Amino acid sequence: MSEERTTRDLDPEHTPPDGVGDDLVEALGTLSEALETVERARGRLYDFHQLTGGADLTLGKAVDQLRRAGAADEADALEREIVGRNVLPGMWTFQIVEAYDDTYYRAFVDLERQIRERLAAGRRHLYEARMKQDRRTPGHPDHTAHP
Repeated sequence: MSEERTTRDLDPEHTPPDGVGDDLVEALGTLSEALETVERARGRLYDFHQLTGGADLTLGKAVDQLRRAGAADEADALEREIVGRNVLPGMWTFQIVEAYDDTYYRAFVDLERQIRERLAAGRRHLYEARMKQDRRTPGHPDHTAHP
């Protein structure tokens, strides 16, 4: 690594504290990757929540339209069997989101932060910051070390 591509160019927030070696930076990077994947999964859970809720509202519109079109039996069946139905036993999607947050998501976020604080002075994205340094082209205006 050339002199221009060392971690000395990194801001202190993204410089590993003294005593934090490559193996720990890599392990914390993998932990961060796992949490980022959980964040994406959580986003998809919110997508599921909003899409399902939107579908239920659209279904209500379809029920009204079927009634106006003279298909009252079909409208009644949809309204009785599907509109407002639980998506899991006893649960609407908001309850699934809440259970995920309370049971898994918050525990993961809190423990990841505690580990980062204990092992790396709370610093985030050390692995990515190191990767940025390794992949920069020194002197290139779009490869600067800092914003």
